[in-house]
Amino acid sequence: MKRATMVQPSSTFVNINKKNLWVSLAIAVLSLCFVPINVSAAVRRHPPQQHHLSRKPSPKLRFGRNGEFKILQVADMHYADGKTTPCEDVLPSQVDGCSDLNTTAFIHRMIEAEKPNFIIFTGDNIYGFDSKDSAKSMDAAFAPAIAARIPWAAVLGIHDQEGTLSREGVMKHIVGLNHTLSQFNPSELHVIDGFGNYNLEVGGVEGSDFVNKSILNLYFVDSGDYSTVPAIPGYGWIKPSQQLWFQRTSAKLRRAYMSPPNAQKSSAPGLVYFHIPLPEVASFDSTNFTGVRQEDIGSASVNSGFFTTLVEAGDVKAVFTGHDHVNDFCGQLTGIQLCYGGGFGYHAYGKAGWPRRARVVVASLEKTEEGGWGTVKSIKTWKRLDDKHLTAIDGEVLWSKKHTGTRRKKHINGSPA
Repeated sequence: MKRATMVQPSSTFVNINKKNLWVSLAIAVLSLCFVPINVSAAVRRHPPQQHHLSRKPSPKLRFGRNGEFKILQVADMHYADGKTTPCEDVLPSQVDGCSDLNTTAFIHRMIEAEKPNFIIFTGDNIYGFDSKDSAKSMDAAFAPAIAARIPWAAVLGIHDQEGTLSREGVMKHIVGLNHTLSQFNPSELHVIDGFGNYNLEVGGVEGSDFVNKSILNLYFVDSGDYSTVPAIPGYGWIKPSQQLWFQRTSAKLRRAYMSPPNAQKSSAPGLVYFHIPLPEVASFDSTNFTGVRQEDIGSASVNSGFFTTLVEAGDVKAVFTGHDHVNDFCGQLTGIQLCYGGGFGYHAYGKAGWPRRARVVVASLEKTEEGGWGTVKSIKTWKRLDDKHLTAIDGEVLWSKKHTGTRRKKHINGSPA
């Protein structure tokens, strides 16, 4: 998102009314039926498509031998033309020499500090309007992940398609880049809204009993850009076709996880990534989230019911979005954590003196009685600031097998105990 209305963290929040959610859902469905700084070097939405891109088999994601799988979330880079693209909303002393290259340097620093197993870019990866060549901008934006040979994936935001490529063209370009696990759309479906709806499975540790089983499921969804329904203003939303795909995929993964060999009693935990936050995010206030809220929630003006779909599926433990750059909080609602990544890019709007930031998520495995690695026991998160020390803040446990439904946090170097 390019610019938003700032609010104080103590402002009054909108409470979600269940009746209104169902009314909003009915309206949506009915409508659808009709239609540090100075670095010197370091077509709106198309109709559902009837074709897919063929890809070579991707390397399988799996937990490391340390029993962990670490994900780096990069939200809202707003990359344009590199060193000629100026920074926005930085201190006067930081303006000179500040450009897209600061964003690039921040990614390099995060990769070096955290050594993630996987990187996810959650939309507005480029700011198409300011980009002379969308393909070249994407090549530069994703270059640090590609150079590090780290598996990565991306979803689209609201600005990626505003340059020389359509929304479909942007996703096709992303899918063709090196080391990406991004997918254009599910190969088994011929009709689905948006571009970039897919899932990835994370296998157990090599040599463990779960080496051939997905013990962590990652879902990626195109949350759209702007409404294409004249009667509904504002941003896009996750459509019924996408929700149906998610339901079927979640159910299929649950059956596989609960089937031999090593049949489990419940679903493997799932994480969901998309750009535009859900309307339910507005239900939080400063008493029930970790982080800060400094601007209005930029969700769709209708509620398409995707949060209810997630709750009903039962496997999703956390949702991660971007879009609202100076919000960076996580809050739990009905057993699901709803988290912002926090603004990352220097050409994106921000708040002078409030450092750009990135979110890290780590899933950790439990030990079996035989001393090997088992299934996921906990999911933790923290953020790092692009300051002198890459300061880690707001460490917390998002989900724990032994403490399901509880919320624990402990600030020790940003990471929870």
